[in-house]
Amino acid sequence: MTDRQIQIVIDSFWPLLKAGLMYTLPLAIASFVLGLIVAVLTALARTSGIRILDFIAQFYVWIIRGTPLLVQLFIIFYGLPSVGIILPPFVAALIGFTLSVGAYGSEIVRAAIQSIPKGQWEAAYSIGMTRGQALKRVILPQAARVSVPPLSNSFISLVKDTSLASVITYIEMFRQSQQIVARTYEALVLYTEAAVIYLMFTSVLFVLQGWLEKRLSRFSAQ
Repeated sequence: MTDRQIQIVIDSFWPLLKAGLMYTLPLAIASFVLGLIVAVLTALARTSGIRILDFIAQFYVWIIRGTPLLVQLFIIFYGLPSVGIILPPFVAALIGFTLSVGAYGSEIVRAAIQSIPKGQWEAAYSIGMTRGQALKRVILPQAARVSVPPLSNSFISLVKDTSLASVITYIEMFRQSQQIVARTYEALVLYTEAAVIYLMFTSVLFVLQGWLEKRLSRFSAQ
């Protein structure tokens, strides 16, 4: 690296890191939390035994899983204004990522619910619980522990996928790196630096995921 490139890396590190902390992570966290709510509701609809709810949930999952996330973001941000719906970049990105997390997460939650032995349901019913009470007090707590590893992986993937928000002008970390590249013409250096910062974020999340899984396995063993 030349002295100029080294100086660019040093000067751009904080703006990139700041964009990651102030825009990338908040978008990922908000999308994941809202998406998790959608995922649970969708999974409950899929396992409710009510045909219309099951059909609506399946259709939603089919649409979201069957189309690229990038295309969905384009439809929300660039397509909806043609019918009079104009959304700020953050809101458009939040909706797109929330729907994506909800669809993929619902399959994880549904599989976790279905993995709970039927005897757990029967035991809950035998002591007078309704289906809702059995779900809340018996099934969902157990399903939550089963869901943690795959949902954790989904969140880590979401942090990386937020870079797609750059195409709808949301100024997260990757968009910030693009703007700096436009001024300095050092694409390789700056995109590599952005990749390193993403790697820093995901590495911390991998450590937290491992710690959480150990805690849950210890709790289950007890």
